[in-house]
Amino acid sequence: MTKDVFISIKGLQFEQNAGIEDESPIEVITKGDYYKKNGKHYVVFEEMAEDGGEKTRNLIKFAEKQFDLQRKGSVNVHMVFDENRKTQSYYGTPFGNILIGIDTENVSFTETEDRIRLSVDYSLDVNYEFLAECKIAVDISPRESGVHLC
Repeated sequence: MTKDVFISIKGLQFEQNAGIEDESPIEVITKGDYYKKNGKHYVVFEEMAEDGGEKTRNLIKFAEKQFDLQRKGSVNVHMVFDENRKTQSYYGTPFGNILIGIDTENVSFTETEDRIRLSVDYSLDVNYEFLAECKIAVDISPRESGVHLC
């Protein structure tokens, strides 16, 4: 895998007790930098705020059964997804901090020469109240490959 990559991140939430997908999944497709160090994979990228304001710097770090997401900018959070473990973090927004709990059920990824696909399944709670069953899907490919990330 090369340093210059395209990253697709899809976040899906399932309504409480309904078992159906939310009508508007979140998806980000952007350019970023990839590297591997000491057996861990790293992806760094920036996002612009929807209102054109402050950029948010994102760092994804993953290895077998673990996925970390750090965001610094208009929102600040360090979310840790460890398979079969519950973690907590504060999600910092311009309006204040929100306590989130992440109960990770599955973290898996497949790696080929020109693509990495990562999947995370977890339950999310806010201030100790269950919110939703969630899934994150990450797809990483070299920019020069022309691989379409959909």
